[in-house]
Amino acid sequence: MRDGFVKVAVATPELKVADCIFNMEQIKTKSLELAKAGARLILFPEFSLTGYTCQDLFLQDSLVEGALDALMKLAKETADLASVLLVGLPLEHRSRLYNVAAVVNRGKVLGLVAKSHLPNYGEFYEARQFAPWRGENSLHRLPNGQEVALGNKLIFQDQAMEEFSFAIEICEDLWVPAPPSADHAMAGAMIIANPSASDELTGKAYYRRDLVKNQSARTLSAYLYADAGEGESTQDMVFGGHNMIAENGILLAESKPFAGDKDLVTELDLKRLKNERRRMSTFDLGEKEGYAYISFDTGALEETLLSRKFEKTPFVPSSKSHRDERCDEILTIQAAGLAKRLKHTGCKSAVIGLSGGLDSTLALLVTVRAFDSLGLDRRGIECVTMPCFGTTNRTYDNAVALSRELGCNLREIKIEAAVRQHFEDIGHDIEVQDITYENGQARERTQILMDLANKTGGMVIGTGDMSELALGWATYNGDHMSMYGVNCSIPKTLVRYLVQYYAYTCSNSALQAVLEDVLDTPVSPELLPPKEGEISQRTEDIVGPYELHDFFLYYLLRCGFGPEKIFRLALYTFEGDYDKKTIYKWLDVFCRRFFSQQFKRSCLPDGPKVGTVSVSPRGDLRMPSDASNRLWREALDRIAGDLD
Repeated sequence: MRDGFVKVAVATPELKVADCIFNMEQIKTKSLELAKAGARLILFPEFSLTGYTCQDLFLQDSLVEGALDALMKLAKETADLASVLLVGLPLEHRSRLYNVAAVVNRGKVLGLVAKSHLPNYGEFYEARQFAPWRGENSLHRLPNGQEVALGNKLIFQDQAMEEFSFAIEICEDLWVPAPPSADHAMAGAMIIANPSASDELTGKAYYRRDLVKNQSARTLSAYLYADAGEGESTQDMVFGGHNMIAENGILLAESKPFAGDKDLVTELDLKRLKNERRRMSTFDLGEKEGYAYISFDTGALEETLLSRKFEKTPFVPSSKSHRDERCDEILTIQAAGLAKRLKHTGCKSAVIGLSGGLDSTLALLVTVRAFDSLGLDRRGIECVTMPCFGTTNRTYDNAVALSRELGCNLREIKIEAAVRQHFEDIGHDIEVQDITYENGQARERTQILMDLANKTGGMVIGTGDMSELALGWATYNGDHMSMYGVNCSIPKTLVRYLVQYYAYTCSNSALQAVLEDVLDTPVSPELLPPKEGEISQRTEDIVGPYELHDFFLYYLLRCGFGPEKIFRLALYTFEGDYDKKTIYKWLDVFCRRFFSQQFKRSCLPDGPKVGTVSVSPRGDLRMPSDASNRLWREALDRIAGDLD
């Protein structure tokens, strides 16, 4: 459970209606298997000890007493397991019958959670046999004399890990307008477990899936859903065992209805959920009146082997259809932001430094879209190419072709003479190709763009992306500065997909060919002279692969993870792509530059936020420019010590 990961399981074992001993044996077998696989919490369906479809047999003493005896036997025969088991049964309490989920751990029944809302419509008639739980928690005496909590406001917490806490709502409780899980989450439950019996009807699985995902998102929780399966009676209903595990709106695992294997095992990242709740000030956490908090013991903290998938590019949707939809939405947000700024300032001209690289290409595409939305003539977009010492024919030709195919105005301004004069003015030897040599060119270009904007009554459109800003890979008061930065919250890995999307959705084949060549061009600031006509300065050779840096950036800012957890996830996710020392090297670079370069981000120009992460000093990242990185440095040193 190190780093907040807890392995959990949802299972629908074989079942015989009203055969409590058979069902208990199946649950025990499943529990042993899943516990051996590392599951610390194992959820079984509603009425898993009896079957959901017993109907009026629930009113028979033999079944009610048999289910309770099976529960006590299950607790005794799983006493050696550290895992927590959640099983369903009918329970008589003070002459009323309740639909409950029992929580079992290390040979004991820790609590009994009663269903709050009983369906009494269509094919469901639970209210005929059972009473809904109303009022405060109570105590129930088990056959062995033990008194345990009974009610619908129980939260169970692990002794060794504060974040490992769960509450239970049962089937129909999820389908009502105000599910109990909302209160459970606000009272501190990080996991919601739902033992359920939901029959299959046409289209119902889609609705059920949306309910689970949405409730996990609304409650900032992990949601475990165990559904009754084919062992139930088919007299009036058919059950398919539609099991699910969701985390904050994301479906981590699912067994489709009527699938063969219904066991789900995956890991929950409970520390991430805790961080999400910490960020949301409207999430009123704390111990709530009427709730009982019950501890359980699953053993000491240990490393949980990971099996769930983490995307290499967390800013980019993995599904192509979803990615296309997202790309169109992002381009629209960028263009809408720029259009508002142009309209507000009365500008009918935009000035873009067009290098022929990815970032400036995306900025131009967004600007074209903004102009089109305002009905402005694209000739008002001033594309400025400013060749100097490092410019290659390939990027120059692409810049020219882009402006031509998009119908914009192209202006070429050679800056070599001006830069040479500037070096002479400040006494810099042009043969010394250092940071002064590089930044002198970048600042000369920005000066030209700003002055042209004044001359044309226009606005300089920024081209730098979020990955560059996170690393401080921008010349202060050079490409760092603009009048509106349309790419400021677009990470480098996403820039590529946005340009790619534009390429294959446009109807201009010539434009498509240019965009494809831009996509094939190495990322470079082109500030050093080319070698044999080819780009000599490759950004990723200097600061590291952007797919790693964007991965680091996402988990640092979006999730609040420290270097050790980020390193662990990167090792797992990029296994076979990068070795340990390479990942450590670039994580070290990322952390060092992220802290040291904050001063560049503290004075960024305006620009539109398009996702859940941005580095704007006015929004997501309000960070002091002089913050110490000592704690992060110490974590990196611990990682380095383990590499030796």
